[in-house]
Amino acid sequence: MKLPNSQASFSSVVRGEESFSRQIVHLDLDTFFVSVERLHDRRLEGRPVLVGGASERGVVASCSYEARAYGVHAGMSMATARRLCPGAAVVRGDHSRYRQYSEHVAALIDERVPLYERASIDEFYLDMTGMDRFFGTLRWVRELRDVIRKETGLPLSFGLSVNKTVAKIATGEAKPAGERTVPAGEVLPFLDPLPVRKIPMVGPKSYALLRTLGIERIATLRAMPPELLEQLLGRNGRSLWKKANGIDDTPVVNERERKSIGTEETFDHDTADLPFLLRHLVRMTEKSAYEMRRRGRVASLVTVKIRYSDFETHTLQRRIPFTAFDHDLIATAKELFRRLYTRRVRVRLLGIRLGGLVPGTQQLNLFHDDSRLTRLYQTLDRLRDRYGAAAIVRAGARPPGEKEEDKNKFTESTLDMDI
Repeated sequence: MKLPNSQASFSSVVRGEESFSRQIVHLDLDTFFVSVERLHDRRLEGRPVLVGGASERGVVASCSYEARAYGVHAGMSMATARRLCPGAAVVRGDHSRYRQYSEHVAALIDERVPLYERASIDEFYLDMTGMDRFFGTLRWVRELRDVIRKETGLPLSFGLSVNKTVAKIATGEAKPAGERTVPAGEVLPFLDPLPVRKIPMVGPKSYALLRTLGIERIATLRAMPPELLEQLLGRNGRSLWKKANGIDDTPVVNERERKSIGTEETFDHDTADLPFLLRHLVRMTEKSAYEMRRRGRVASLVTVKIRYSDFETHTLQRRIPFTAFDHDLIATAKELFRRLYTRRVRVRLLGIRLGGLVPGTQQLNLFHDDSRLTRLYQTLDRLRDRYGAAAIVRAGARPPGEKEEDKNKFTESTLDMDI
């Protein structure tokens, strides 16, 4: 059965800029952190929920749609969010738990999709190019969505279109828990009436600049000469013009190797307490090393980062023999910290990053032949896999009398996905 012309031409990208056929799906787990928390605490259902740091310096990492109705959004300070929505439930969050759910979703996709890309912890691109019929693809994606919902309990939305940009915008228009398809013949009518901030690469500064020029809708942006946009926004100007015209030849690629793994923590209060800082450094290094071993990698570069109370930021790094042993990495991190912390000013932020990653699944240290240590770390990691990353920590990472609820404290941390 042949489809109508507009649907049969679904894979032909507008204006003839791309001659190959593409069917790209963007999957987004709706309010991911909140959805995971609701699976573990049904009392949060239907309530405004804020996930993030609870202190005055905390930041909203995710919020429910009920909270968004009060003007709250991700990235807002927790203090502002609580003023706007005083009745919201505040949850510190659990990155380890979120990562487990993300891995589960990725595994379900991996079993069924030949080519996919994880764009973030809660976003995935699927390349369905080669499907004979558009509606066949649509039915297939719906079935995948149903499988994910059944297996994980998580709501999700998806967009299906000719490239990653249009598919992602379509997903945004489909939320919450919806779907949106945009065939090639409908790309421009779909994009034109939308605000320019809907384009993924338009950040707050670019949006403010475009608004000063009177450009608020995508239709206005795509009608502008690309040379002018390039003068105003640099090389990104031409890319922005292409996206406004529904043109994006960025391929869906298999998950790229992570170049580094690390975490940063912004403290509730600036501190010059050296034992406190060292304990946190040990804990963060231990956490990053565990994550690295889960990925089957070893590191050859350690970087420590300090941000002082006056926001002056310093980093120091050191090359080391390839290893994933905590004790090697912690020793290097402590040495770098002592060399770096010279101002004796209170510290606002502390970070650790392990880089130069290469596969190292057989040995935890490529230049160390102690099988007992290897077996010890493998045993500890199995316990962490079963009971959670915080189940086993070094004595030097926990202060005397630390409360259990403090152990799972939410921090503003990042794990580079290189996407």
